[in-house]
Amino acid sequence: MAERSTAAVDVADNSGDDPLAAKADTTTADGAEAQGATDMSSRNTSGAQEAADEPAIKSPELHSGHKLARRYRLEECVTRLDGFSSWRAVDEKLRRAVGVHVLPADHPRARSVLAAARSSALLGDPRFVQVLDAVEENDLVYVVHEWLPDATELTTLLASGPLEPYDAYQLVSQVSQAMAAAHREGLAHLRLTPSAVLRTSTGQYRIRGLAVNAALRGITVDRPQRTDTEAIGALLYAALTQRWPYENDAHGLTGLPKGMGLLPPDQVRAGVHRGLSDLAMRALVNDGATASRQDPPCTTPDELAKAVAAMPRIR
Repeated sequence: MAERSTAAVDVADNSGDDPLAAKADTTTADGAEAQGATDMSSRNTSGAQEAADEPAIKSPELHSGHKLARRYRLEECVTRLDGFSSWRAVDEKLRRAVGVHVLPADHPRARSVLAAARSSALLGDPRFVQVLDAVEENDLVYVVHEWLPDATELTTLLASGPLEPYDAYQLVSQVSQAMAAAHREGLAHLRLTPSAVLRTSTGQYRIRGLAVNAALRGITVDRPQRTDTEAIGALLYAALTQRWPYENDAHGLTGLPKGMGLLPPDQVRAGVHRGLSDLAMRALVNDGATASRQDPPCTTPDELAKAVAAMPRIR
């Protein structure tokens, strides 16, 4: 008997889900384009731990054309990792593209994935890619989420260069406000990397994988607010410099020179906005960075959002 979600089924009508993880992905598990194995060189933050020493779990034998719940037709597999797979699919009932994560019902993380998906769906915040359905059926657990065809990953945006100051300001402002709202409801992201942030054609930033991406990989942290805040700082740093703020390359970005420490963005690249550079360092102070001025560190998304609001507006 299918156990179906009571949360936000078909709540969005868009036709349409990494912080910093240690395990390599063969493709992005967030429902977009292939990312390559960049997560191996990215960074765990504030005590983030991925599930370790679990026995290898075989992903469900699914294929293009397979249909779930007699409505979600799988089109293209974008991830196959740790016993789960992620797909671009079509909701034949509403005739729109969707993303689907699928894992066996006996997967050790199946319960936590369902719980995370249902909690995320209940948030109902349009700044996040919406969970549309969370189902256990026929020995499978699957999570259906929006697919945004008009949106571009931050990873792709940064491939062509750093963002302009106004765009970087909008990025940190919108993402910090969204994550502050999520944390007020007890929800964390924990895999907030460039591939988890999308910019729509109207300039709005959308965050995908809230709670779900971490649950899929068994990530837990002791201080989730600090983890997400540091991740936003890393996103801002990357947006200003086109560099990843650690020594290892990650997410298609070159890391910092080895042995130099975490230099402020305005010392890495000429012409970086000083206020945004300081803001990135205040968020990254969680990892030992020192702010350029005497401003206090930002250790929660809410503190970071308030610091952004206190800046002179960048036009």
